[in-house]
Order: sequence, then structure tokens, then C-alpha cells
Amino acid sequence: MKLEITPVPEGGGRPQVTRPDVRLLDCIGEEGVRKMVSDHYDILRNGEIGEMFPRWDKEFEAAKLRSSDFFIQALGGPDYFNQNQGSPMLVSRHAHFKITPQARVVWLNAYQEILPKLDAPEELVVSFWNYLNVFSIWMVNTKA
Repeated sequence: MKLEITPVPEGGGRPQVTRPDVRLLDCIGEEGVRKMVSDHYDILRNGEIGEMFPRWDKEFEAAKLRSSDFFIQALGGPDYFNQNQGSPMLVSRHAHFKITPQARVVWLNAYQEILPKLDAPEELVVSFWNYLNVFSIWMVNTKA
């Protein structure tokens, strides 16, 4: 399974994001999405960008919930994120974090570890990866 990371474009810019195939949600279910996000966050919390995540377990679990709500919604599921957080506006929500191209790579590397373990057809996993890969470029807000 090829999960290659697209470099951040020189001079910035935001490439068009293609939504992931919604059949992934049908395949792994909401609980599968929540486990995927939880596993991803657990890797990140203990890695080189761990300082971006809440220190306290209660807040950390709440962050996992918000992120999994977002991805469930992005995969065509219920609009839990909008109901609980309002419109995503993720660029502005992440503006107070220093997100470098390298931090993005670390974030994506954790998904490279998690996604192949999903019990889903490869084309659905790759569709989700392609979404993450491009979508994550939008979050980069610092050169170094």
C-alpha cells in the first residue's frame, strides 16, 4: 500500500482537497474511526510533536473525541463535530499551534503506521490517506 507524503508547496498555497470515500465509514464504523484516531493520538502524544497535545488525560480524551467526530463527519457520518464545536474552520482552530512541514510529516507518519492495520479494502484506505495528505498541507502555518 503506497502512502506517500506530498511535500508542502514552495511559497505556500492550498491544494484542492478531495473528500475521502465515504464507504470507509461503512466498512470500519464509527467505533473504528474512533479507535483509529485514538491510536494516532497515542502515537503522537509520545513523539516529537507531543507538546501540541493536552497533557491531562481528560483534555487529551476530549481532543480525541473532537478529532474523531470531525473524521466521522468528513466520511459522511453524522455531523457530530458541527453539533458540538460549530463549523470546522480547522485552519483558524490550529493557528495557535506552530505547525511546520516537519510536524506535518510526523503527524502523517503516525497515520502511515495506523492506516494499513484497518480492516478495510486498500482503495478505501488510500482514499482516506489522500485526503489526509492534502488536507494536512492546509494546517502548515510555519516554515521551520
